[in-house]
Amino acid sequence: MTLTQNNFLAKLAVTVAVFAAALVTFVLVNHASAPTAGESGGVSVPPNASTDARIAAYQQLVRSHPKDSRGYDLLGDAYMQKVRETGDAGFYTRADGVYTKALQLNPRDPAAVTGAGTLAFSRHDFAAGLAYGQRARQLAPYSFEPLGVVVDAQVELGRYADAERSLQTMINLRPNLSSYARASYFRELHGDLGGAIDAMKLAVSASGGTPENVAYVQTLLGNLYFETGRLADARDAYGTALESFPRYVPAIAGQANVEAARGHYATAMRRYRGAIARLPLPQYVIALGELQQAAGKRPDYDLVRAEERLLQANGVNTDVDLALFEANHGSPAQAVSLARRAWAGAPSVRSADALGWALTSAGHPAQGLRWARRALVLGSRDPLFLYHAGMSAKAAGRAAVARAYLSESLALNPRFSPLYAPRAERALKELGA
Repeated sequence: MTLTQNNFLAKLAVTVAVFAAALVTFVLVNHASAPTAGESGGVSVPPNASTDARIAAYQQLVRSHPKDSRGYDLLGDAYMQKVRETGDAGFYTRADGVYTKALQLNPRDPAAVTGAGTLAFSRHDFAAGLAYGQRARQLAPYSFEPLGVVVDAQVELGRYADAERSLQTMINLRPNLSSYARASYFRELHGDLGGAIDAMKLAVSASGGTPENVAYVQTLLGNLYFETGRLADARDAYGTALESFPRYVPAIAGQANVEAARGHYATAMRRYRGAIARLPLPQYVIALGELQQAAGKRPDYDLVRAEERLLQANGVNTDVDLALFEANHGSPAQAVSLARRAWAGAPSVRSADALGWALTSAGHPAQGLRWARRALVLGSRDPLFLYHAGMSAKAAGRAAVARAYLSESLALNPRFSPLYAPRAERALKELGA
């Protein structure tokens, strides 16, 4: 049975009753399955302890047991969780240091190898992440955690058949929040949004993990609802995420998207400003700027490049995101260079979309359309992928193709973007649709 078969989720619903468990998703830190601090030196950390409390406890642990790699594993995981909660990329550097120390103490420590793979993936070094994940699998063939790193890296490297097999193994080992969320994303990539929502609901029902991890999965569910035009359901999912983890920035950004889709631009901008004040990541600054453009205001994108430089200084590869930004708001020639580099390092549908749009923005729409079709080869219904394909086809003189793509981009949520959805509508009118 494969991930793309219709009865896949039915099987998952049965197995979850047998193997009830709750870990974390994608590159989330898994505190539940790690050895407790008590097992590694007598430092007690309550299950509901904050990340700061965990960091302090594990720092004490490595001071008292400097030759035990397990304490460094736990501290690295806590630093990785701190990045998720604060957006401070400096914690990547700290995590790198402690994972390196753990591997110096014990090169065959599977938790340290897995942590190093998670860190590499978070920095978008997917090839290194895959190598670490596969090494951890060799060291601990019956362990669940390395498979998450392997699946994520295979997806981002465009190795979708391999990712499907690895994900099926992961689900067979432990159907839980982490594996369900990955199944949801895999289905989303293949255009099965209904199946993606069902899988994400299973991830939510698995519960467990740190409050931020639970809020993250609720936010992913909200994003899927938003993509399919279910704005009320999206709003409720974001609200539930904020109940789990108050002031959770991705959920606040989701609420801003809902307000923008409803035409409440002032409220949406206020929410985005609040999100940026807490977590000034490039995607939120860009979203606010595009909302300001849609509202006829002058956007300020200066912070985007500053944040990108900060991420790059901490070893994070941002080529895909920066390529799209330059294609839309900066230098199309620079966008092409960045996107080609992204494709060379990670030939996924994401990098294909970025390269296609960069080429179109640089005045090469026929080439852009070819790459846009590569981005859609799995059957994705991502409205931005479809918008890019449609606008590339229009610029290349392929009117019928443009009408089909642009119509599909608006079909699920006619307000998928305050800036690009109206442009898609205007383009359709120009095409006589």
